[in-house]
Amino acid sequence: MKKVLLIEDEKNMSKFIDLELRHESFAVTVAFEGYDGLHMALSEDWDLILLDIMLPGLDGLEICRRIRMHKQTPIIMLSAKDSVMERIRGLDCGADDYLPKPFAIEELLARMRVVFRRQGGQEAKPNEISTLVFQDLSLNPETRVVQRAGEVIELTKREYDLLVMFLTHVNRVLERETLLDQVWGFEAAVDTNVVDVYVRYLRLKIDLPGQSSYIKTLRGIGYVMRK
Repeated sequence: MKKVLLIEDEKNMSKFIDLELRHESFAVTVAFEGYDGLHMALSEDWDLILLDIMLPGLDGLEICRRIRMHKQTPIIMLSAKDSVMERIRGLDCGADDYLPKPFAIEELLARMRVVFRRQGGQEAKPNEISTLVFQDLSLNPETRVVQRAGEVIELTKREYDLLVMFLTHVNRVLERETLLDQVWGFEAAVDTNVVDVYVRYLRLKIDLPGQSSYIKTLRGIGYVMRK
């Protein structure tokens, strides 16, 4: 039975989600306040965290950032805010998906299944893939350490997953839709322009001043990592 931590201060919403997930045979624990939710997230092991953004005490974005400093537990953010920038903020702090309110429970369950499938695939990778290297750029899947020219580069979870895609597909053209499906999940409520935003973030961190980017843009198509 998968363990789900629900951090949601709206009592009616939390009761609705709790009952529906229990009906689907999930073991659900609910936290109604930000600091309590963070403590529970870090003190126990969870298969998934459902995290509201607007919370008393500590908001969901900060909770997500602090969790990501210690754990890679899958996180789906729940929020009444549905603008593209709000979604980007949520994903950029380390969330695996972002679901705007109101939502049908069937959609939440579908997104949870996508996260579990993706998480299962990622758990198998460290033992199957050795250090990924392109020129002077390296990524160690076991330690999640990224370096270029010997300097460690700090990446968010989304930037890291995007870089893995490029390093495992060197010299292969990756369409925006492919990157969106593989990194965000095909049911993620984001547009392909989010890919452009994150490629820009990634370039700012891995590129060296005065040198051309390892990630090339193919206008109207997508991106490719090559010399």
